Amino acid sequence: MQTKPIVEIDGTNLSLELVRRVAVDGARVGLHPEALPRIRSAREVVERAVASNGRIYGVTTGFGRLKNVKIDADEATELQRNLILSHASGVGEPLRRDAVRASMLLRAHSLARGYSGVRVELISLLLDMLNRDVVPVIPAQGSVGCSGDLAPLAHMALVLIGDGEAWVGGDRLAGRAALERAGLEPLTLSFKEGLSLINGTQIMTGVGALALQRARVALKAADVTGAMSLEAYFGTDAPFQERINALRPHSGQARAAHNVRRLLQGSGVLASHRDCERVQDPYSFRCMPVVHGATRDAVEFAANTLDIEINSVTDNPIIFAEDGSLVSNGNFHGAPVGLALDFAKIALTDASSIAERRVAKLLDGDEGLPPFLTERFGLCSGYMLAQYTAAALVSENKVLSTPASVDSIPTSAGQEDHNSMGTIAARHCASVVENYETVIAIELLVAAQALDFRSSLSFGNGTAIAHRLLRERVAHLDRDRELSRDVAAAVELIRSGALVDAVERELGAL
Repeated sequence: MQTKPIVEIDGTNLSLELVRRVAVDGARVGLHPEALPRIRSAREVVERAVASNGRIYGVTTGFGRLKNVKIDADEATELQRNLILSHASGVGEPLRRDAVRASMLLRAHSLARGYSGVRVELISLLLDMLNRDVVPVIPAQGSVGCSGDLAPLAHMALVLIGDGEAWVGGDRLAGRAALERAGLEPLTLSFKEGLSLINGTQIMTGVGALALQRARVALKAADVTGAMSLEAYFGTDAPFQERINALRPHSGQARAAHNVRRLLQGSGVLASHRDCERVQDPYSFRCMPVVHGATRDAVEFAANTLDIEINSVTDNPIIFAEDGSLVSNGNFHGAPVGLALDFAKIALTDASSIAERRVAKLLDGDEGLPPFLTERFGLCSGYMLAQYTAAALVSENKVLSTPASVDSIPTSAGQEDHNSMGTIAARHCASVVENYETVIAIELLVAAQALDFRSSLSFGNGTAIAHRLLRERVAHLDRDRELSRDVAAAVELIRSGALVDAVERELGAL
């Protein structure tokens, strides 16, 4: 007996968290019964239009600059197969499997709105592939982010028709063999279905949706590691007072300041130097709520944009079953997604930069801490090179943060004369998030090492949890060893959400 779907899509009811559950956690997905009448009504419009021998873009005409070339009805199905084959021109390394799963879900979800004119069988095959973990191999490069993510979505569509390649379990197989192993059969595309499979922003949105979910977790972790660094540096929590941050009432800033206050509550380390002579801490500590908060706000803006996008129709032409219209439009343009993800990656790069500066401060040998946080300085280099790695990742993020959406190169002989490059923005945003997670992991290692030198005093309620959790996996660095293994263990704590989960179980949501 088949397990009941956990998520039932109808074209309007997805969230970024549900996308993550299906794409990453493997939650089963099905088609909501209420979507079926809408899908079938739009399909009937397409069937009638083809029967009338009318001129319909991409159905009985060519594509792009070839829009005026009339295609006979008896060749209309071949047109759809040719469209997929000709547009599967992607290059480069494959997209991550979870990003492909997210994109498949989003494409099926958009088609389920009932404005694309495809058959129910096509959507069902996409969902069956998801549920049986048949994941098309999609080259990451080749989309300009307009007229849909044409090239990458064509590679996804190849598998539906028995071509291309797909992963099943741990094996990479030819498309037809992958379907067969999963007990599925390829589909022969009918009128408009090839066009509907590739006309949309689902690759950039799928990649971006997962990146933003990871960014949300990393930003919470950054409040934790930042609080640990402040504590270890003998910094002051005065700039985190509620009354100060209320005078600049950005929601992200208020949340970041509130988090650090809770994380440091009960800290004997902070209490031990409240009357010291230092007047101000460096910006990387003092401005933490401002920078962390602004980054949170930028990521939430992007997340809100993608929440709208994942429940949108981005096909062309769009079919209105109520009056039988097939209307050419520009809903496939990736500007909303590309601009939002460019904004997010710029903000995350700034957040990675301030974290790296905190790392550097802890290694300087100030405030009673040994140089590079090693008791054997000179003989040992301690965490010296961890800061190099963080600096390299921050520098790389600065390069990746050049906005992709400011560029446009015309395609299709000038018919498509303004392109979004939104998929490049999404891929770069995902890389920035990955680098940011590692920078925060390095801060976790360095801050925990610095706190080891304050162990005669009690740590904050939240920082103590984080310190203990890391020490269960990574020992104090008493002599030099291969640091990359320690970094990998810390990255796993950040990326898996284990660090944030442990802290939130005790303190509540960050």
